[in-house]
Amino acid sequence: MQAEVLRVETTGTSTVTAPIAAADASRFLAQASMGANRALIAQVQAQGYAGWLDAQFALPASGTRWDWMASKGYNAAANKNSEAGFDAAAWRKLITSPDTLRQRVTLALSEIVVTAIDGLVGLGWRAFSAAAYLDLLEANAFGNYRTLLGQISTSVPMGQFLTFRGSIKANPSTGSHPDENYARELMQLFSIGLVQLNLDGTPKLVNGAPVYTYAQDDVSGLARIFTGWDIDLAGGDTSTPDFMRRPMKQYPAKHETGASTFLDATVGTGLGGADALKAALDIIFAHANVGPFISRQLIQHLVTSNPSPAYVSRIASVFNNDGKGVKGNLKAVIRALLLDPEARQAPPSASAASFGKQREPIMRFVNWARAYSATSASDAWAIGNTSDPARRLGQSPLRSPSVFNFFRPGYVPPNSGIAAAALVAPEFQLTDESSVVGYVNYMQHAVASGVGDVLADYSSLIPLADTAATLLAEINTVLAAGQLSAATQTLIVGALNAMPRGTAAARLNRIYAALTLTLAAPEFIVLK
Repeated sequence: MQAEVLRVETTGTSTVTAPIAAADASRFLAQASMGANRALIAQVQAQGYAGWLDAQFALPASGTRWDWMASKGYNAAANKNSEAGFDAAAWRKLITSPDTLRQRVTLALSEIVVTAIDGLVGLGWRAFSAAAYLDLLEANAFGNYRTLLGQISTSVPMGQFLTFRGSIKANPSTGSHPDENYARELMQLFSIGLVQLNLDGTPKLVNGAPVYTYAQDDVSGLARIFTGWDIDLAGGDTSTPDFMRRPMKQYPAKHETGASTFLDATVGTGLGGADALKAALDIIFAHANVGPFISRQLIQHLVTSNPSPAYVSRIASVFNNDGKGVKGNLKAVIRALLLDPEARQAPPSASAASFGKQREPIMRFVNWARAYSATSASDAWAIGNTSDPARRLGQSPLRSPSVFNFFRPGYVPPNSGIAAAALVAPEFQLTDESSVVGYVNYMQHAVASGVGDVLADYSSLIPLADTAATLLAEINTVLAAGQLSAATQTLIVGALNAMPRGTAAARLNRIYAALTLTLAAPEFIVLK
């Protein structure tokens, strides 16, 4: 396959073409994968952006977290009340799976339709519940968003996390009412948001004020749909985790069969639980907000925190119709948002300071691990829970503190230039004095000593290590997408030139220093 080219107009009638530069391929991979390395950069240069995406879409899914955990014996009865195995399974997939685009989209979805392992309570087997949820997201990462909504709405992990598992119809004699948690968050966070949106993601205004999408009566009406759902033991029991990855089943005696009214629509009386759920999700999915609400968040997670309204409009249009009359085709949406001119333009100058995003801590760590083929010799992947901001990354897969994720899509750092510019910076919600120091210290140790037996391979850098500028140029291209400023490069090269060289130990120390300083650089942490 020919290398994709960038066309530069030279006259009104001719063009000059050039292959994709390594730094541009690396930048694309920083958006479209769990991280660049030289092999992936070469793939993008050979296949082109669209060709590389097609190849990733065609890759078979890698083995599930669940199956890996079971193969390691974590489903033994002694682990029923333990989280053992989950963190290892999650990190292993992020760092090693060849379907790197699928892993990137799965991570993004896990921060949009949120559950968290600490909230998967009441049934034991939290590690397997969490693994089942990530596996469900991964299975739908290139599928249809309507299908995904249906599957999360009957998943045991979501039933646990948002507490509608076991919800029963209203009982006038006791005054009990259906649990409303999931009904509220399904609308607010997973589908339509709080206010009505234009196609470009901007709020619709009436007399200068936004218009709310739903009210408490809508929540109460929708909550009636989520009654009668509970675990399906399929003739077994809870002594093994198998029930965690079966969809919940309907218990008709507990389901509200009366009419349910919400979002100016009604699910009629007499429907069974499964039919009522389908009708309700169809109503929600038909709402005009779903396309811009979900599209904008996917752009924020993969490309830029402040996409232009035109960018959002283009992607929301694809969400609404993939060209074949299908709404919610995530493969088409992901392809469109990564190939959009706003994503593929050259890194903007300072005059376009609104473009880009902070790499969240999980991504920074995995970007390093993937760049230098980190592996666990024992296959234990004992990285663990990295949530501690003072000592670790301040973030860990599927360990959000709440259903509102680690960071909100509309977060604005207070008293900042970002606030003054009327911009948002979601990932900065994880950034403070403690987390900045904790991250650098953690990465300094990881770079030099690994995490447990998870160790990087620096063999490609050793021949470059005696020449500071050459070493940094390679790291800048692969890890930082060529975005280190001249001033930052001068500082790092100066620091490296002050270090000994010429021996094996000296070369490794120079590599460790170059990597740590790059990982701490603002131009790496904020991807343009």
